Amino acid sequence: MPCARSMKPRRMFSADDSRYMARALQLAERGLYTTMPNPRVGCVLVKDGRIVGEGFHERAGQPHAEVHALRAAGQAARGATAFVTLEPCSHHGRTPPCAHALIDAGVVRVVIAMRDPNPQVAGRGIELLTLAGIHAEVGLMAAQATELNVGFISRMTRGRPWVRLKTASSLDGKTALGNGVSQWITGPAARADGQRLRARACAVLTGVGTVLADDPQMTVRDMEIARQPLRVVVDSQLRTPPTAKILRDDGAWLVCGELKTSADRARRDALLDAGALILEQPGADARVDLAALLQELGSRGINELHVEAGATLNGALLGAGRVDEWIAYLAPKVLGDPARGLFALPEYAQMAQCHDFRIQDLRQLGDDIRLTLRPISS
Repeated sequence: MPCARSMKPRRMFSADDSRYMARALQLAERGLYTTMPNPRVGCVLVKDGRIVGEGFHERAGQPHAEVHALRAAGQAARGATAFVTLEPCSHHGRTPPCAHALIDAGVVRVVIAMRDPNPQVAGRGIELLTLAGIHAEVGLMAAQATELNVGFISRMTRGRPWVRLKTASSLDGKTALGNGVSQWITGPAARADGQRLRARACAVLTGVGTVLADDPQMTVRDMEIARQPLRVVVDSQLRTPPTAKILRDDGAWLVCGELKTSADRARRDALLDAGALILEQPGADARVDLAALLQELGSRGINELHVEAGATLNGALLGAGRVDEWIAYLAPKVLGDPARGLFALPEYAQMAQCHDFRIQDLRQLGDDIRLTLRPISS
C-alpha cells in the first residue's frame, strides 16, 4: 500500500477527467452566495463512463458536496471515481469527515482540483484516501478551483479576508461631481453586476464619509438571496447618525478608534441602542487600524470583504497594501475637475512609488467597461 506522503500529484488527466471536473466546478458555483464561512465545493461521481451521483455544499452545517453525491449514487458509488473541487475534509466539524465517507462507500479513485488550505485538513484527507488504497490525484483545474474560493484560501493562509474593492467612475477617474452628485455614473448592467459582487461577499465595508454623504443601506437588492452580507463601517470618531439606514435590518458593525471621553461613550451608547455593534480598533493618529480590523474579520469567519467606499478609505486600503482585487467599472463619461477622485493618496515623486496592477479580465457590460485588476507584488 503506497504511503500518502510519497504520492506525487498525477500530471496527466484525460479529456473525460476535465469534463467531469468542469461539471464539479459548475456545481460548486451554485453555493457562491450561501456557503460562507465554508468553501464552495462540488463533487461528481462517475462509474463506467456515466455520472451516477453529484452534489454541492450549500450552507455551513449542512452536508458537504461528497455526501450529497454519495447519497445520490447509492450503491453505484462502489467502484466509482469521485471528482471533487477541494480536498475531502479529514476532521469532525459540524459534519463527519468526507474522506471517511468516500472510503466507506467503496470509491476507488478520487480526482481533486486543489488541496485544502485549512490547517485541520492540509493534506490529511488525501493521506486518508491513499492509506485506504484509493488513488488520489491532485491538480486538475486547480486555478479555477482557487478562484472560486479566494476568500476562504486567504482566511486560512493569511488570517484575513480577500479584499475586493469595487469602484464606479468616469473615464477620467471621477466618482462624483464636485457637488457630490453620483447617480448614476454607470448603467443598469454594471450596477446589477455590482450587486452580484455584494451578494457573494461575507461582508461589505464602507467609510463614515460615504454614510454621511449618501446614507446608503449597503444591502443586496434585486436578487433572491438567503442572507445579507454583514455591513461594516470604518468610523473612527463614531459620527454615524443613529438614524442611518445602514443600521436598519439587523444593524451594522461600526469600527472606531479608542473611546476616551464621556462624549465618545454617549455616542457609542446611542448607536448601540440603534442596533449597531461597536468594535474598537485604535490605530495611529486617532484612526482605525485597518490591518487589525482585517485580522479581526478573518477571525470571525469573513472570507470575502467587498469594499464600496470613498477616496479616503480606498486610499488608506491601497496605501496599506490591503487591496487584493480591484473591480473598476468605467462609464463612457468625462466629469472633469473638480469632480471627486477614486483614491486619496499622497503625491508621489517617482514612478516606482506608484501602485501597479495587472488586468485579469476586461469585458463590456452595457455601455460600460468592467476591469478586474490584481496588484503586482513589489
